[in-house]
Amino acid sequence: MSGQDGPDPVDILLVEDNPGDVRLTREAFKDGSIANNLHVVEDGVDALEFCHQRGDYVDAPRPAIILLDLNLPRKNGEEVLEEIRNDSNLQTIPVIVLTSSDAHDDVVRSYELCANAYLRKPVDPDGFIDAIRSLEEFWLSVVRLP
Repeated sequence: MSGQDGPDPVDILLVEDNPGDVRLTREAFKDGSIANNLHVVEDGVDALEFCHQRGDYVDAPRPAIILLDLNLPRKNGEEVLEEIRNDSNLQTIPVIVLTSSDAHDDVVRSYELCANAYLRKPVDPDGFIDAIRSLEEFWLSVVRLP
């Protein structure tokens, strides 16, 4: 327990290269009811470095949940998801694909790679914030994380 009355903050890794989406996600989590530490990396290589606690991320916490965009530089979201799911030390971390893609093939491929959920980003900023808050409520209040 922390010095607060509630549980320790949850560490969330957001893998997102769009600064606007990062800002909206921060806003949604900041105003939410669950204490959290939102960590942001901008590409797939840094996401894996963070998860493996290598390089610049040697002191990074193990994320309780990963929000993963599919369209990323250096290593795309599918490659990141596949590597996480093939690593026995990381495979239990819930990964929610959070992307602008509504392509059927992306949805199917994400679930084939064992994504825990696929959430299409609403275009409207208020809708985006509402989606993040719903995600927060479900994944951090209802679901019991490993």
